[in-house]
Amino acid sequence: MIATLENASLLDEADELASMVIQSEIYAEYMLSKQRFEQDKEAQRLVGIFLKVREKYDEVQRFGRYHPDYKPVIKEMMESKRELDTYPLIADYKKSEKRLSDLLGELSMVLAHSVSESIKVPTGDPFYDRSCGTGCGSGGKCGCHTK
Repeated sequence: MIATLENASLLDEADELASMVIQSEIYAEYMLSKQRFEQDKEAQRLVGIFLKVREKYDEVQRFGRYHPDYKPVIKEMMESKRELDTYPLIADYKKSEKRLSDLLGELSMVLAHSVSESIKVPTGDPFYDRSCGTGCGSGGKCGCHTK
């Protein structure tokens, strides 16, 4: 690859953009909530329980409702998931993770659409990724894109 002044400029701008994200308040909140989550013994205990239950759940799912432990394992999985999701540090971590993901998704959309409107960018939003967004697969040629 032949390095040109334009390529070097693009790399510098990409580094600057990455630095801006890392210095953002959203990223700082994410890192703080992640650190709290990782250091909390109760949160780690709940994650460990959930992972063990998920192993049983995955085994039961292979056979579906015909597995003899289907109902008890499904109930245990739902209870474990609810307990995990309602623990304050875990809920805070998930919220901050979602905010960071949304920021990165928006950034990806801006970058992609500055090149071409037909570039598909997975947003993680099933409503946007459908026919009128970027999910139809035809780059707007199907007529669903109304811009």
